[in-house]
Amino acid sequence: MDLLKDLAWRGIIYQQTDEEGTKELLDKESISLYCGVDPTADSMHIGHLLPFLTLRRFQEHGHRPVVLVGGATGLIGDPSGKKEERSLQTMEQVQHNVRSIQGQLERIFDFDGKNGAVMVNNYDWIGAIDMVTFLRDYGKYIGVNYMLAKDTISSRLETGISYTEFTYTILQAMDFNHLYNHYNCKMQIGGSDQWGNITTGLELIRKMNEDAKAYGLTIPLVTKADGTKFGKTESGAIWLDPEKTSPYDFYQFWINTADADVVKYLKFFTFLEQDTIIHFEKAVEEAPHLREAQKALAEEMTKMIHGEKALQQAQKITAALFTGDIKALSASEIKQGFKDVSAYKVEEGESVSLVDVLVAAKIAPSKRQAREDIQNGAVYVNGDRVTDLTHVLEGEDRIEGAFTIIRRGKKKYFMIQYA
Repeated sequence: MDLLKDLAWRGIIYQQTDEEGTKELLDKESISLYCGVDPTADSMHIGHLLPFLTLRRFQEHGHRPVVLVGGATGLIGDPSGKKEERSLQTMEQVQHNVRSIQGQLERIFDFDGKNGAVMVNNYDWIGAIDMVTFLRDYGKYIGVNYMLAKDTISSRLETGISYTEFTYTILQAMDFNHLYNHYNCKMQIGGSDQWGNITTGLELIRKMNEDAKAYGLTIPLVTKADGTKFGKTESGAIWLDPEKTSPYDFYQFWINTADADVVKYLKFFTFLEQDTIIHFEKAVEEAPHLREAQKALAEEMTKMIHGEKALQQAQKITAALFTGDIKALSASEIKQGFKDVSAYKVEEGESVSLVDVLVAAKIAPSKRQAREDIQNGAVYVNGDRVTDLTHVLEGEDRIEGAFTIIRRGKKKYFMIQYA
């Protein structure tokens, strides 16, 4: 299918600087286009994904992505969407963040072949520019009145904006101009909050390059039907770094998507064909209890970001928790699936009775209650019901010598950790 028609069907296009010109350009030639991210943390979260996945859609239609990580702009701070100044990071922290984020982006794009993606860092060209050059060669082309008309700047005039953040839009314009001249980059895409920065880039390209033609496209803000913020949970943001958000938690985030949102997210984030998504849309309407669409979304996203092995592990943990077959899990899988469960530490090699552990770990309020729970069949060790009052936790009860999972009742889980 035609790329722009597919993007429109998926609801991905929010604004275009020149709709007819963009269509004519894409029909005529394969282009280079870019999308960027500032390294404000050492990992992206899922709120960063949609623009880059859109850039990948262009690659799959024969265009070349230029993937920019802002080692220079990350030192300044984008005022877009912010009500107050960002805290400045050290050069060392920003450089660390750049390396981490580049590694995540390398998993999303194909860097080989004729239209293989190109990774760039804007510190390579902005970092070498002195103040006089910046003012003479770039500042001269962007009027103060033009900048004050930008929402990202005008919205901050009452609360205050530093000259540092005031100049951010020029720095991003310099990126577009540099990529236009050195990579023949004719389009920038970004979130809807980047419209002002993109159009400033087009203004600079127009003034610095005779007969230049470049284009911009923005993507809508991802929202949830219930009005809560996308990509946020009680435990915080959903990160792409598996150390910050485990593949299991990542999988669970997507599989718990509401029926009202799942089809939209399939369109936005996955590369499933339209017919397949339409099938899942019907499944949501006719058999929502089966959650076919959510399973497909979780599988596609986890495999894309963390790989096939991590997906299988997440599915294994999910199945074990559903069936109660905890013994099927490894220690590393236990650590993922039960990281938010209350933990009680026992010295390695120490033999402890189940009754004593129930009280010490505050699973039961007293030994009397602990004995009653065991006798009534309410206590499970690694998924197996235990009714023996003399049971001691040792040997097979200790998964890889590291963990024992105790369940009281139907859903209350507790972790015993051996250290």
